[in-house]
Amino acid sequence: MRINSIKTLFLLALLPAAGALAAPTIPTYDFKVVRSYPHDPQAFTQGLLYRDGFLYESTGLNGKSSIRKVNLETGRVLQSKDIPPQYFGEGLTVWKDTLVGITWQSQTGFVFDLATFDLRNQFAYPGEGWGLAQNGKELVLSDGSATLRFLDPKTFLEARRVKVTADGIAVDQINELEVVGDEIFANIWHTSTIARIDQNTGKIVGWIDLGKLYPEAGKGPNSENVLNGIAWDADKKRLFVTGKLWPKLYEIKLVPRK
Repeated sequence: MRINSIKTLFLLALLPAAGALAAPTIPTYDFKVVRSYPHDPQAFTQGLLYRDGFLYESTGLNGKSSIRKVNLETGRVLQSKDIPPQYFGEGLTVWKDTLVGITWQSQTGFVFDLATFDLRNQFAYPGEGWGLAQNGKELVLSDGSATLRFLDPKTFLEARRVKVTADGIAVDQINELEVVGDEIFANIWHTSTIARIDQNTGKIVGWIDLGKLYPEAGKGPNSENVLNGIAWDADKKRLFVTGKLWPKLYEIKLVPRK
């Protein structure tokens, strides 16, 4: 199912119960902006996470890919490491005292020291790499399809996989990932929608509509400036989102749509 089908599915999920129309089976959430923070407008955001008071971010594009440690309050890059120019950086997650990053079509992943950003290890995986997260036991990798792969964080071998579905229909273009409680929050590429996914079944249990968050998303000279980047502060229960080339990062609260 390609992007037009995803948009159609999302629109159907938003339809209110009226007359012969059935009530939507998947709830939709709107949002309230708690606070906005500066974000590097040159950062082609591919991965985002929050750890010990700082944001960690990976950026993409060949020759511009990097990993970064960022001051949340100011948006200032405190530490960075460039990825070799032959690689297109994608998702990023933290595992113990390391940062694990993947690349788009090179089938290559990197393990960096969390404190120094020194390269500790390199690994291979089949197919494309899009988003990366971890649930405390496994790494979770998206590849642009409707499949989420769960990897052993020691061997990087696939342990299991689930298909992402909404009312039984496969949903692809699954991009940047963040584990929030028992769910995986996932950007749907080229949309302003985040899917809330049950990580055991792959079923979408909620849609988050961020269409009004940043009106310039997907517009202008670079239509790739779309929503991409989810970070969760588990201690303070704060949810952060941003996009590729966005000048702001937002802390938001989810509001169930009535």
